[in-house]
Amino acid sequence: MKDLMTTPLKRFDHLTKEIDAAYHEAARRLGLSDSALMILYTICTFGSSCLLSDINRLSGVSKQTINSALRRLEADGVVFLETFDGKKKRVCLTEKGMDLADHTAVRLIGIENDIFSSWPKKEREMYLELTQKYLDHFREKIKDLR
Repeated sequence: MKDLMTTPLKRFDHLTKEIDAAYHEAARRLGLSDSALMILYTICTFGSSCLLSDINRLSGVSKQTINSALRRLEADGVVFLETFDGKKKRVCLTEKGMDLADHTAVRLIGIENDIFSSWPKKEREMYLELTQKYLDHFREKIKDLR
């Protein structure tokens, strides 16, 4: 078991886990749970509202965790849900939610933009291309897992 991972895979694995830990630290510093920050972050990438299915799809967090966090945010007056196009639900920021998002998720997105804009265009494109390539291959290879 000791030699299960190649050195580059170990490095990749450690880096992705450290990035996740850095986002957790950001959420903690901003006074939010990871799932609450993820919800606000996802809504902000769409504007001031988005479909619940988009939050579930993009967050990588269980639906149960997202629903629990949404109930807390709704109880705090940060978001409200509305029916959209039949059975779909749209998650919308309230005024209080917009203010909270401005002080949390929007700041985090600004940090990310600063980092990406500091890289040369070629490096940004390469990073995104390789990340997409990894994701596509990973998704393809896990299709047969049971």
